[in-house]
Amino acid sequence: MIVKTWSMPVSAGENAVIPCACCSGGSFKPALNCEGFSFVRCTRCSLVQRNPQPVKDEIIMRYNSTFGNDYLAYEIENEKTFLNLQLFALKDAKFNKLEKYLFSKNEHPSFLDIGCATGALLVNLRRRGWNVTGVEISPASVYAREQHELNVYNVPLEEVKFKHDSFNVVHASHLIEHLNDPGVFLSEAQRILKLNGRLFITTPNISGFQARLFGSRWRSAIFDHLYLFSKRTLIKMLKAHGFKIESCRTWGGLAAGAAPDWLKKTADVLSKRFGCGDVMIITCRKILPIE
Repeated sequence: MIVKTWSMPVSAGENAVIPCACCSGGSFKPALNCEGFSFVRCTRCSLVQRNPQPVKDEIIMRYNSTFGNDYLAYEIENEKTFLNLQLFALKDAKFNKLEKYLFSKNEHPSFLDIGCATGALLVNLRRRGWNVTGVEISPASVYAREQHELNVYNVPLEEVKFKHDSFNVVHASHLIEHLNDPGVFLSEAQRILKLNGRLFITTPNISGFQARLFGSRWRSAIFDHLYLFSKRTLIKMLKAHGFKIESCRTWGGLAAGAAPDWLKKTADVLSKRFGCGDVMIITCRKILPIE
């Protein structure tokens, strides 16, 4: 039995039909038919998305309701595991090499974690000398501030209004797939990054082996995910918002419990080698500002 990623219950709140977030197209075809909801695929660029999808106010309300407290409990319970996964992804994306370079130029480079949850990654980086800031709309923001004494904003990124060219690194792990308008997020991330600053984005990979194998039963095909990116669709959006792609790494061949250990290990190795893993991290660099 495949266990899906944790998600809040399916709801029947307000929904809206929107143009494709990647190409602004308005023509879609069925993609994944899940229990109580579905995903469609843009016929122009192939971005898979919920459309119609819950409106922004509905999304924010869900994360600040009792479901938000359930999410906080889930994040606290798995804090160490999730931190290790994030550190693994960053290491795979050669973050340590970038860190060494920045510290050779700057005593305290700046790191912004968007969707920082309990703030475990920020605590780790603060110990390493980074100047850290977080953004988190769920009740986890209170936990991060009170338990870890972190500077964490409890509003969407575009509402914080950071100054231009504020950060050396912007990081978003398992966030962009939850956003109503990923284009607005990417524009804001580009604005607040310093020239040649890096954006690290981790998100499920619908072009990966698991997604192709399981279809609508894929563990990332959940109600809370508004977009399911492939490497091609996410890279296309990043380039359109002023980023130069530096690397794309994937990992995860089969979910735990989906196959015997020997088969899972083999699938994990092969999916990583051939770039068809279940999760991807894309590293990109801010080039010239977009007018």
